[in-house]
Amino acid sequence: MLIQRITVGEIKLPLKVPFKTALRTVTDVHDLVLIIETDTGLKGYGEAPATAIITGDLLGSMRAALTLIAPKLIGRHLLDFHALLRTVHLSVVHHNSLKAALEIALYDLRAQQFGVPLYQLLGGGTPRLKTDVTISVNDSATMVQDCLRAVAEGFDALKVKLGGRTWLEDVQSTLAIYHAVGSDIALRLDANQGWTPKQAVQVIQALEAAGLALEFVEQPVKADDVAGLKFVTDHTLTPILADEAVFSVEDALYILHTQSADVINIKLMKTAGISQAIEMANLTRHHHRTCMVGCMLESGISVTAAAHFAVAYADVVTLIDLDGPQLCKGSAISGGLTMDGPWISLSDAPGLGITGVHGLTDVHQY
Repeated sequence: MLIQRITVGEIKLPLKVPFKTALRTVTDVHDLVLIIETDTGLKGYGEAPATAIITGDLLGSMRAALTLIAPKLIGRHLLDFHALLRTVHLSVVHHNSLKAALEIALYDLRAQQFGVPLYQLLGGGTPRLKTDVTISVNDSATMVQDCLRAVAEGFDALKVKLGGRTWLEDVQSTLAIYHAVGSDIALRLDANQGWTPKQAVQVIQALEAAGLALEFVEQPVKADDVAGLKFVTDHTLTPILADEAVFSVEDALYILHTQSADVINIKLMKTAGISQAIEMANLTRHHHRTCMVGCMLESGISVTAAAHFAVAYADVVTLIDLDGPQLCKGSAISGGLTMDGPWISLSDAPGLGITGVHGLTDVHQY
């Protein structure tokens, strides 16, 4: 089973509402899509968002890097799977999202080769998950209405974006949401690096004093301020989750060893694919901690892959933040995951179960 062709193109899907965080405002999902085909007719699908402010990846830079990687994969046998993964990772440095897309497509093919869904190849599990939904940072009234709408759609966990304002405004918005949705709805706060360590402690302690039992606070400080992250963890009762601070297994090891955060957020686009995500999950299990599996602004291709990974590692992946397709108007794929409100279901079709991608533009083949 030889790799015969690699196709690259782009998809663009408008979001239902603008996605606003302390770092950026986005109105659509505009991602790179890869299709790896074998001489036996199998197709593996991968996807990579251009999240420059977090991963440094641009659509143009990923396409340029692919010109170096793709020729080294053409003609190779799928049975040399681990050698193929090494080629992906050693051909260029950085470009984690592109590497993730290539890995996802290769894992898709690998599972198809054995005739099993990807989660079975990775270890098995129950192919059903429950995700939260993201609430963008806005004025308090808008955020409350967005939260009430999400609750009406069946979501019982809300990931509320904060940061980029005064710490008191963030407290007031969170209290307004809490009083509107009630204590039965889990609140997860995500500052996207928007606070200083002192501000983060002020916000979290104020909410704790008001009686809010937050499920966690995600990446309260700058990604490279691990000392600040530990300061927040040490001075609050609420679990602290490390996201942008964790790209690699080495990052995770340092944060776990120094107890700088309580939970690790694994995103395939940060870890450069499934293989490193597996190592990170195993490392977290060894340290008796847990993970969340999250996503960038991604469509159903890479979120399907992340869901398969989360199912297979459900003993350590206890939190799910895979709402990307729910934020989009429409879908670009046939097959793959299905979403019903907060519920994600995976089929028993081989691989990712994806049978096609619609609306590809700027297509190039290797």
